[in-house]
Amino acid sequence: MKPAEDSTVIGKTVSIRGDITGNEDLYLDGEITGTVNLPGNRLTVGPNAHVLADLEVRDIIVNGHIEGNIHASGRVDLRQTAVVQGDIYTSRLSIEEKASIQGRVDVGATGPTITIPKQAAPVSAQVHEPPAPLFAEQKR
Repeated sequence: MKPAEDSTVIGKTVSIRGDITGNEDLYLDGEITGTVNLPGNRLTVGPNAHVLADLEVRDIIVNGHIEGNIHASGRVDLRQTAVVQGDIYTSRLSIEEKASIQGRVDVGATGPTITIPKQAAPVSAQVHEPPAPLFAEQKR
């Protein structure tokens, strides 16, 4: 995957410890530990990226690994090589086959919250005695 023409690029051999803030799109293919705050812009997480950070972005495309929460005011696209361990809060969500999420997903203010239902407890069987006959045999 190539970065967009107007994006800032952080290459796969770059490792950052700290906070990233900005007002332009970012293509990240390296490693970051900290936070990423690009509330009006798009973040693209490349296939080699390993992100240990909470993210606040407009849109995000994930091809690599993220350990942290994603807050996107726009769209979250999880491509087939994406691995996300954390909660996702967004307006729109797209998930390709083979992408992986471990966490809670909240889509929109009125959107559904996706949760995996707990397995229902087994229902205990109740034995019912057959009703007594209406006209029992009477001794004469």
